[in-house]
Amino acid sequence: MNESKHVEVWNRCLQIIKDNVPAISYRTWFEPIVPLKLENNVLTIQVPSPFFYEYLEEQYIDILRKTLRKELGNNAKLEYSVVMENDSSSSSTKRKPYTIKYPTNNQSQLKNKPVSMPFNSEESSIKNPFVIPGIKKLHVDPRLNPDNSFSNFIEGECNRLARSAGEAVADNPGGTAFNPLFIYGESGLGKTHLSQAIGIQVKEKYPEKTVLYVNSHKFQTQFVESIRNNNKNDFLHFYQMIDVLVIDDIHELAGKEKTQEIFFHIFNHLHQTGKQLILTSDKPPIEMQGIEQRLLSRFKWGLSADLQAPDFETRIKILKHKIYNDGIDINPDIIEYIASNITINIRELEGALISLLAQSTLNKKEINIDLARQVIDKLVKHSRKEISVDYIQKIVCDYFEINPDELHSKTRKREIVQARQIAMYFSKSMTKSSLASIGSQIGGKDHATVLHACKTVNNLIDTDKQFRQTVKNIEKKLKI
Repeated sequence: MNESKHVEVWNRCLQIIKDNVPAISYRTWFEPIVPLKLENNVLTIQVPSPFFYEYLEEQYIDILRKTLRKELGNNAKLEYSVVMENDSSSSSTKRKPYTIKYPTNNQSQLKNKPVSMPFNSEESSIKNPFVIPGIKKLHVDPRLNPDNSFSNFIEGECNRLARSAGEAVADNPGGTAFNPLFIYGESGLGKTHLSQAIGIQVKEKYPEKTVLYVNSHKFQTQFVESIRNNNKNDFLHFYQMIDVLVIDDIHELAGKEKTQEIFFHIFNHLHQTGKQLILTSDKPPIEMQGIEQRLLSRFKWGLSADLQAPDFETRIKILKHKIYNDGIDINPDIIEYIASNITINIRELEGALISLLAQSTLNKKEINIDLARQVIDKLVKHSRKEISVDYIQKIVCDYFEINPDELHSKTRKREIVQARQIAMYFSKSMTKSSLASIGSQIGGKDHATVLHACKTVNNLIDTDKQFRQTVKNIEKKLKI
């Protein structure tokens, strides 16, 4: 038999399969399969996991049987080489293949009967490693705020796509093309509200489904605790039994390689079992740094929907809805004044209204345009733009008149290195980002490089008068 015959046969099978299954199913379940050999009408294929094998047997055994018989005749047989993951290392080892013999009777008997394993060993049966007896009976608090419902989420041009996709997901979790649903936008635009609204509606429509909302920081903390307490598998199994998983601020996993690795396995299992994933971030996947490429590619599998700053009409609607819920009456001119002056995000808009109501109640003043002006003037005057690593890089590059691409290059030119170190220094002192996250966003460096940069800048501030003045000038620009 020609050495490449098994590849030719499998490729012909794939041509038939490709025409008979959805494109996304083909990519997920058939492209990863590797044909290994063909001997005596037995085709051996390699699949990446025990779960992968079980899913093929459950969902696609009919089409596999038909295509193989078409190519090899009625005596065709299929043998799986299942890659088993070793918990103690990242390497994978192959176990003895599991041979599946097709019976000669009808299709339904083949589909409904368990497949026999015709070899004698202690591994004579294969079990789904993700199923823990009794775990489905556990009650999981979804951690959802009932106020963050769809009825309280005001729709506008700025969020229509994201909201529509969210409602579609809530109506049919795991059953739409929006999996994962990746919601992104600046802080205060409603990402948490919308993601929780989906979870709330799922619980209302499907009470039996397990829904969980968790932010990335909490997820990271739980994972570290599981390592410390030697119960990493329990952590993994817990998240793999969730039906609808909402991870807020997924960008905060930047630079956290071990947490990203465990989340990769959780993501794969949930996606492959038809469970719903909802992720939020301050950036679209294409702009995220410090996140592994294999995760970023999966973030793009579903739909990425952005939330933009609300336009004037939407801001008016938000204020009116808030006022109605609070049972108060405010002159339309005052509402328009607030909406005209607070434009950055929804959180600040609602904060301005709360401040106005507090001033009126505590000081026993009538809510009029003068009081509104006093409140808004203070908020606008004292509000300061949230400083990010990206913003710091922009200001530093503008100051030194260099291209941002140079900051990320590997050049060792003195002025570029110094600009990069100053950017790292301010990122550490003016943001909440970790050293690893800062390094990944500024030139793809590690945390040790960031630490060295900060020490270097501090030393130069103490010893170099001209350098000290440079740092002060940049600091002033950052605080404007």
